[in-house]
Amino acid sequence: MNVAALRALLEPVLADRGLELDDLVVVGAGSRSVLRITVDGDGPKGRGPLLDEVAEATRAVSDTLDESDLTGPQPYVLEVSSRGVGAPLVRAAHWRRNTGRLVAVTRTDGSKVTGRITATTETDATLTVEGEPLTVAFADVRKAVVQVELNRAPDLEFDDDISDEE
Repeated sequence: MNVAALRALLEPVLADRGLELDDLVVVGAGSRSVLRITVDGDGPKGRGPLLDEVAEATRAVSDTLDESDLTGPQPYVLEVSSRGVGAPLVRAAHWRRNTGRLVAVTRTDGSKVTGRITATTETDATLTVEGEPLTVAFADVRKAVVQVELNRAPDLEFDDDISDEE
């Protein structure tokens, strides 16, 4: 399967649903292929797509692939998912969608810092580290991953799990 042609086919289908094609990988698995698609987007609260949005996108991608000859005659398995919490933050939008979350950053010089994302621009993010703001340029980041916090108290400013009801 031609990955570039598949990207060109599927990007507009996802864009029509307010989603972005984050990654597309084709893996051979015996007599069939596995087509793994990762989607991203702002979602209703700016924090990423909801499960229902991913499900709708999966149906649309499946229908589009069925109508296309890009997959060829070989059978394939389609897997569509969101980025997930363990996916590295690579683009400015990834950082923005994780505002309020704790992130571990390894810089290009090898130093490491862990802090909460409090603001982002197209070129950098501001983290709160031990109560102090620290601006980290994306160009200086080798790897950044959101840290899972199981017992974190809700944050009224950033937490999307808090109800908006009175």
